[in-house]
Amino acid sequence: MILPRMGLGCMELSHAYGVAPPPEEGERMLRAALDQGVRLLDTATLYGGGRNEELVGRALRGRRDDAVLASKGGMAMIDGVKTIDGRPDTLRAQVDASLQRLGVERIDLYYLHRWDKQVPIGESVGALAEAVAEGKIGAIGLSEVSVPRLREALAVAPIAAVQNEYSLWSRNPELGMLAATREAGVAFVAFSPVARGFLAGAVTDPAALAEKDIRRAMPRFQPDHWAVNATLLPAWRALSAEAGCTPAQLALAWVLSRGPHVTAIPGTTSAAHLREDLAAAALAVDDALLARAGALIGTATVSGPRYSAAQSAEVDAEAFASAG
Repeated sequence: MILPRMGLGCMELSHAYGVAPPPEEGERMLRAALDQGVRLLDTATLYGGGRNEELVGRALRGRRDDAVLASKGGMAMIDGVKTIDGRPDTLRAQVDASLQRLGVERIDLYYLHRWDKQVPIGESVGALAEAVAEGKIGAIGLSEVSVPRLREALAVAPIAAVQNEYSLWSRNPELGMLAATREAGVAFVAFSPVARGFLAGAVTDPAALAEKDIRRAMPRFQPDHWAVNATLLPAWRALSAEAGCTPAQLALAWVLSRGPHVTAIPGTTSAAHLREDLAAAALAVDDALLARAGALIGTATVSGPRYSAAQSAEVDAEAFASAG
């Protein structure tokens, strides 16, 4: 599946990073994104307990053909608790619910949001393959999986895309997934490509983050690790200035330079930031400068794993021995 090099991760409009904007503001933001040329919208059953899918569906009304529509199942809010459930019957029900909330007859790309470690991945993928055959979804994706799991899934059905976290400060896909997707002709979709706002300068004091912001539970934003990570930012800002772009744009240009099969889906609630992000797709940054970026921000320099122990247990993606 050939995806646009840049898409929009819609999660922030309903979920995870503190207080979401009012729905009408989020809808305006999405329509502005389509007007600006965004051709990939990424949502999920989980986000906002389904509200994000409803929001995306309203924004796409009357312009369904303007974008590749991606959603996810296998992880949902059940009675206020995030629940991973990859059983075939659950996925069938969630696909149908996603279609209803989005107000569409078909979702172009539907991911298994997390591998349910109690269910063989082939069973989950098999249920999604049924949805493809029924015309409910166009293609199957996997999220936060490892290379072995991708190979198991490919033995059951075609996989169009793998969506794992990837940025200068989260290099886990370099432990095999980037190469495996390239070799298999599978798109690699990088979520959190600007390091959850860190590389955009969006976080100056993690203690000031909203009470329900998920970054509060992430080790790299906690005091001991943050004290180390914050020291990288002055040199990072200087490097982006040398490149003639913003810090966020340099982060995105680096991710896109990792291969022609790589797509980045930064999220934002700001129309100005969206324009900034989209411009990164057209940047021509010198390879030597990109290499310096990779040396400045990377596994050897960033302090702390990407997830807590509890969060790490939910994912299957490869992890570094000393940092997630």
